[in-house]
Amino acid sequence: MSAPTTAYAVTPQRVLHAEWHKLRTLRSTWWTLGLSVALVVGVGLMMGSTYDGDDANIDTVVFTLFGTQLSQICIAVLGILITASEYANGLVRATMAAVPRRLPVLWSKAAVFTAVAFAVTFATNVGTFLLAQIWLSDTDKALSLTDSGVLGALAGSAAGITLLSLIALGLGALCRSVPAAIGAFIGGVMILPEVLQMISFDPVQSAVKYFPTKSAEALGSITPVADHNGAGTGLVALVLWAAATLAAAALLLKRRDV
Repeated sequence: MSAPTTAYAVTPQRVLHAEWHKLRTLRSTWWTLGLSVALVVGVGLMMGSTYDGDDANIDTVVFTLFGTQLSQICIAVLGILITASEYANGLVRATMAAVPRRLPVLWSKAAVFTAVAFAVTFATNVGTFLLAQIWLSDTDKALSLTDSGVLGALAGSAAGITLLSLIALGLGALCRSVPAAIGAFIGGVMILPEVLQMISFDPVQSAVKYFPTKSAEALGSITPVADHNGAGTGLVALVLWAAATLAAAALLLKRRDV
């Protein structure tokens, strides 16, 4: 007797489970996440153990999480690998044959990656902050997790990195090439705002504040960042950037051949 058709039905839960299985069984996932954690913790410990009062004007959370400027590249590369690498190794043909509607694959990849990226970055941020406070507890940068704004800044930093990396995931789906997507992310997302910021033209200066990296910078600080929008505006801008990138990827995924 043949098995019932429902035993092989494609459901959102099964697509999510498949994408989670792919993510956790790839060595590149653990290497990339491990490197990102090591960078944040290592730089945080160095900053805390060598603090001599010269950087008293820098926000404490920003000071202890300087390593996130490097780790965000690692997480972004992981986001790109999740989508673009399937086109490089041919796995995408099997994936789309199993899920002919296609879009559930993209949404599941984004959902699984968002959950993992935020959980890892937030846990790393909290751990790094607590470790750095071992050396900073007797300085002007002494803070605890219960102090006003600390947990919000730590979570904001994690949210900023996660949303930036979600943009990278969308770029991977758009470019279908790991090198091209990495180039687009570094050039268009990370470098372009710095170049535009050099233009002394008020409309350009105002627009740059809404770019992804500038919006992310506003999220990881206890105190407002000069020449940036507020944390709420920055979060909304980042969410819109990520949504727009994924929407474009979804549109092309439906229209292009695998």
